Amino acid sequence: MRIGYARVSTRDQNVEMQLDALAKAACMHIFTDKLSGALDERPGLKEALSHLREGDTLVVWKLDRLGRSVKGLVDLVNELEARKVHFQSVTEGIDTKTPARRFFFHVMASLAQMERELILERTRAGLEATRLQGRVGGRKRQMTDNKLQGAKKRLASGTPPHQVATSLGVSIPTLYRWVPRLLADIRARDGRQPCSDGIGERTARSDIWVI
Repeated sequence: MRIGYARVSTRDQNVEMQLDALAKAACMHIFTDKLSGALDERPGLKEALSHLREGDTLVVWKLDRLGRSVKGLVDLVNELEARKVHFQSVTEGIDTKTPARRFFFHVMASLAQMERELILERTRAGLEATRLQGRVGGRKRQMTDNKLQGAKKRLASGTPPHQVATSLGVSIPTLYRWVPRLLADIRARDGRQPCSDGIGERTARSDIWVI
């Protein structure tokens, strides 16, 4: 008996193409999962494996439908081999019924892993290039380079920190984070201390809170 297994990474992806390919491969039963291949729990694959008997063949549309690591793929095929169950991948033409084709499977599994690592490497390189250009992923930073230079100049000229923060559209704590040394010098000069709530300052000469 030929048992088919199909997987898509998200519930939005369409599994029909894989189902058609597995039907053409003469699969009598086909089981599916709609989740990431990185997850250990795949109920569809578990169900497919439970239906396999000695002499049966597990068929997938493509090698990476079974998982994303070389070790995971090799371990699964070794498990099938121990149960005397064959494995076939339609797209790569892999079939473990012969020693030569079993060797080809290991080569293809290594190439699939290398491709994934290259994609991750390119992603990391892209993020690093973006960082070097002064941009980072995630939420856009409030204190731009121009704002930072303007804040330093205005603080150095004696403008109160709360006025500088207001004019730049940032909070006092944000200003503290980006210009900590200059603000420390100003507070030391004027006898100011940051408020306990982190949103203002208190002068040593009075009980007035400067917000």
